[in-house]
Amino acid sequence: MAVITIPRAILASRPTATTMPGLADRLGAVPVAAVRIVVGFLFACHGFQKLFGAFGKAPVPIGAWPSWWAGAIELGAGILIAIGLFTRPAAVLSSGTMAYAYFTVHQASGLLPMQNKGELAALYCWTFLLIAIVGPGALAVDAIRRRAARQGTSPG
Repeated sequence: MAVITIPRAILASRPTATTMPGLADRLGAVPVAAVRIVVGFLFACHGFQKLFGAFGKAPVPIGAWPSWWAGAIELGAGILIAIGLFTRPAAVLSSGTMAYAYFTVHQASGLLPMQNKGELAALYCWTFLLIAIVGPGALAVDAIRRRAARQGTSPG
């Protein structure tokens, strides 16, 4: 059996995913920020709907477990995520909230999200987990706070 060896010089000069200039490199953190802002806003709308009866739905009774508490988390964390303030902790809390919703509300109706109408909970869960890992991207209050801390000044 013949073994093919590739000289290291060829391997070193070959472009990789991290060295090839692409769209993500040119845009930077803007696409991440766009997703964060839209998903945070939509999540906050769900909370607003639960807490205040907006968008044609009746409000959930105050303190009702788990719906009212989920609404409070959705509204508060959604706003924080949308503006990019305490983004990572808010995204972890939101991801966990949606995982809880999926496994306690939806999973009993079927294994897969398409069977149990849990697609939205699953998408929110995984999107918030991604935001928690990647960070807020551009146009975030967290970025302003970090810059101000590096410069030794307070934001504002």
